[in-house]
Amino acid sequence: MQWFEEKNGIIVCVQKDAKKAKGRFLATHPAMLLQPEGVHWLNTNLLEIQNNILPEKIQKAFEKKQSITCINTAYATIDKWKQRALESYQNFEKKKKVHLLALGDVGNTVLIGLKLLGKDCIYEIGIYDINESVCKRWESELNQTAFPWDYDILPEVKIVTEENLFDCDVFIFCASKGIPPINTDVKDVRMAQFQANKSIIETFAKKARQKHFSGLFAVVSDPVDPLCKAAFLASNQNDDNQFDAKGLLPEQIQGYGLGVMNARAAYFAKKEKKFSSFLTEGRAYGPHGQDLVIANSITNYNDTISKELTKLTVEANLTTRKLGFKPYIAPALSSAAISILLTLEGKWHYSSNFLGGVYMGCKNRTTKAGLEIESLPLNEELYCRIKRAFQNLEEIQ
Repeated sequence: MQWFEEKNGIIVCVQKDAKKAKGRFLATHPAMLLQPEGVHWLNTNLLEIQNNILPEKIQKAFEKKQSITCINTAYATIDKWKQRALESYQNFEKKKKVHLLALGDVGNTVLIGLKLLGKDCIYEIGIYDINESVCKRWESELNQTAFPWDYDILPEVKIVTEENLFDCDVFIFCASKGIPPINTDVKDVRMAQFQANKSIIETFAKKARQKHFSGLFAVVSDPVDPLCKAAFLASNQNDDNQFDAKGLLPEQIQGYGLGVMNARAAYFAKKEKKFSSFLTEGRAYGPHGQDLVIANSITNYNDTISKELTKLTVEANLTTRKLGFKPYIAPALSSAAISILLTLEGKWHYSSNFLGGVYMGCKNRTTKAGLEIESLPLNEELYCRIKRAFQNLEEIQ
């Protein structure tokens, strides 16, 4: 282990398995520097090390809650990591250029949300769809959406080509095919789309590798969590299909599906008093699907109430489909537009992030020092649910 002090904090260099560990993250517990990544990082009850293992300077930095960035030298040399860290600090608060792929129902709604809400952190939104007329329609419509006498306050929308999709700070993947019809009997609609969407995202992940893309690769299409993993693996394969850790860093890819599950849980918590603790003490974990974990309270966890609230949340989209509508508006806004903006602003939100080889949804934020995943002392019953969801995600190929 090597470490050095920078003006912005301490940087600790370790070498971990590139398939199982992030490239750069904010360490909030000493064990994160030494232990392999895994779902147990969400539970501080399981993070333990002997105090004398780490240098005294680093131990004291943890005690004082100073910024400690861990970098994985399996991805790059220390000098390259220093340059990346410097660029991250310099660009963190700058407005971003965002490119969005595919303008179907979800993509359109995400675009509207980013246009109306993104003025503080986005200066331009590029759009691309195989249907050129669709692009022209949205470029025209949204550039005619403005506040009177303040015509430049909202981000401008521009049409981009497939070749320059990755000439941006944020790439948003909304492409999808094979969506089951509204009257389908499929219980998990999201997983039914996996194989169809997997080949698409792998194609664009490889394009990101070719372009040496260094920004955020945001996955909105379903199923979010397995598609994130597919993108990561595809971008890190060479021409012989061998993993070489020269593509997208695991933390560059984030999945945006959990935000709406949190919002749906809040919707039901407002309607029934027995769920009301969720509004101030609750959490959401896991995938945007059947293995979702809703906790009614972190401090006073009730397994029965939490599972009942989870069931209501998971089945909310089926209720909308029974009404004859595709349930895409809330996901596009809560999971994607709002959560992506919170990511760019460095604020706490819900998204799926790399954790020991699996993309797992939880509360997190992007900081100047790297990705920070919330780690709490978790109730044993709650942690067992989270661990089961993690293991099920791990099995998806």
